Amino acid sequence: MTDSPTLQDWLGRQQTSHDNLDEALVRRIAATFGVEAPAAGQSLPPLWQWAFFIDPVEPEALGEDGHPARGGFLPPANNRNRMWAGGRVSFIKPLRAGVPATRTTTIQSIEEKTGRTGQLLFVTLLHEYSQGGELTISEEQDIVYRSPAPPKLEGSLPAPQAEWQREIRPDSTLLFRYSAVTFNGHRIHYDHPYCTDREGYPGLVVHGPLIATLMLDTCLRQFPGSRPRFFSYRGLRPLIAPALFRAAGRLTQPGHAELWAEQGGTLAHQASLEFDLQPEA
Repeated sequence: MTDSPTLQDWLGRQQTSHDNLDEALVRRIAATFGVEAPAAGQSLPPLWQWAFFIDPVEPEALGEDGHPARGGFLPPANNRNRMWAGGRVSFIKPLRAGVPATRTTTIQSIEEKTGRTGQLLFVTLLHEYSQGGELTISEEQDIVYRSPAPPKLEGSLPAPQAEWQREIRPDSTLLFRYSAVTFNGHRIHYDHPYCTDREGYPGLVVHGPLIATLMLDTCLRQFPGSRPRFFSYRGLRPLIAPALFRAAGRLTQPGHAELWAEQGGTLAHQASLEFDLQPEA
């Protein structure tokens, strides 16, 4: 007779995914964001790696929420609701479109906590992306599993004074397209009855990775030719579609920026960025 597995038995587990960074998907991502698609061999914009390296599972292997059922590569979470809480990304060199690449994922930490809404299970994954035998991106991703409870929707931290900002209206088409290009089956992003009746949101939830991508892109547009080095981000509360929000930021010193997404004058997501400024001509 063997002992039942504990959460710590999942520590150190690894999974490797391969992807050709297909140009057709690159064009779909570009269309989702309304930008020009990189050609084969050109650099992918930062954080587009989240649309690749997806290991699909058959419908029978999905949980009620649309995610793969717990207890496979990721630890079981006793039917808690899953959210992408934040992460940290080190950009070493850009991934190139249409060139085979590999992602190795390691379960780095598992921790139980008690929050205001009940029990929380935090799982941190280490993703290491390589192309041509060289490490290109090293990323830590934080996932939180929370006990079913009414979500926190109101912000309490005031938004700082912005040096730049962009207004974004996350309509259902944008949410559908981002779910499609990232093959994200989480039903809170497209299934209104499930989202409101089962998980208690007042409407469709904007993807955390989508918000992070828009915060970073909004900053880099202010500094053409700049290159990100390290990006850290976290969600404070969900944003609900289709209400308008702002991706904004300010420099704290040369090559260092504070970024955020705000709605109604309060913060919803926060981030910090270290980047190399393009030298002046």
